[in-house]
Amino acid sequence: MKFKAIDLFCGAGGLSAGLKKSGFQICLGVDIDKSALNTYKLNLKNTKILAKDIKQVTGKEITQLTGIKKQDNFLLAGCPPCQGFSNLGKRDVDDEKNRLVYEYIRIIYELEPTFILMENVPGMSEGVGKEIFKKVVESLQKLYYVEYNTLNAADYGVPQTRKRLVLHGIRKDINEILASKNDNLPVKLLPQPTHSQIKQRGYKRWITVGDSIMDLPVINAGESYEDSGIKNHRARRLSQTNIERLQEIRDHGGDKTNISENLKLECHKKKNVSYTDTYGIIDSTKPAPTITSGCTIISKGRYCHPTQNRGLSVREAARLQSFDDKFEFVGNIGEMSLQIGNAVPPKLAQASGNIIKLYMKKYERELLD
Repeated sequence: MKFKAIDLFCGAGGLSAGLKKSGFQICLGVDIDKSALNTYKLNLKNTKILAKDIKQVTGKEITQLTGIKKQDNFLLAGCPPCQGFSNLGKRDVDDEKNRLVYEYIRIIYELEPTFILMENVPGMSEGVGKEIFKKVVESLQKLYYVEYNTLNAADYGVPQTRKRLVLHGIRKDINEILASKNDNLPVKLLPQPTHSQIKQRGYKRWITVGDSIMDLPVINAGESYEDSGIKNHRARRLSQTNIERLQEIRDHGGDKTNISENLKLECHKKKNVSYTDTYGIIDSTKPAPTITSGCTIISKGRYCHPTQNRGLSVREAARLQSFDDKFEFVGNIGEMSLQIGNAVPPKLAQASGNIIKLYMKKYERELLD
């Protein structure tokens, strides 16, 4: 049996792709970003799409589109925009988009799904957004038992040390039914790690950049390579000066301070600066740093290819987010990079889906008994 899920703020489809892999039927994706939805449509062909401002979306409309009714056994997932909370973003608590999380809560209360899933940046619970998050949790706890924590995507098979706040919830009446039975369900509602930075019994080792991207064909800056099995292997153009700069950085073992004076950037001449990762060469022996919307731009972070004098290609960035090669992105290179950087890593979403599905199966059996 495939359990049903709805994905609010679905973007290009990272969360939906992961939930689908865990066995969910994704009934509806909702977003306002038309570029991201073009990618979503291409890859989740059997899922209905609602291109609409979430503030205008109602539970009644979702029921009309999907047939899912209030209190049905389904998962309502949502990843509200998080740039205002992010340590890599503006960290502006007054960012209007921060309030969209309340629209997610409104729809939860209009539909009362059996299970909920929310993903966001750690800054939502630890930083500038903690007061908003406190209100979110208090509101949800009136109807749901919730668990949340900051998870490292690398611990779930994603080749990237991306930390994300993950919240799972189960409606209180359902939780009471399942708790009274206590039949071999996990103690925790959140997924348990499957991978580890160090060798541990029962865990796989973290997946590295080298494991993930080094088998792709060699391309130069500004080039692309595509065949039936590889899409989006496309790198941004670079000036000759930047190509020479990258080569010298490489020749100095990644040290940007000892390269030729004419190639040094002003930001790399300063001490105690917070943006030393710019023009950094990604380490192939470790998971990648957090993949952001600037993941194909060498001036936006440590996004230079391990051995080739260029930034990451779109496909390489997608792989580092744990997207399958068959997941194809559409748009210009900036739009595709934004879609990838904003996505939930599918393997992290799959880990969430796997454990939520265990609870859903148990509840379904209780309904049949």
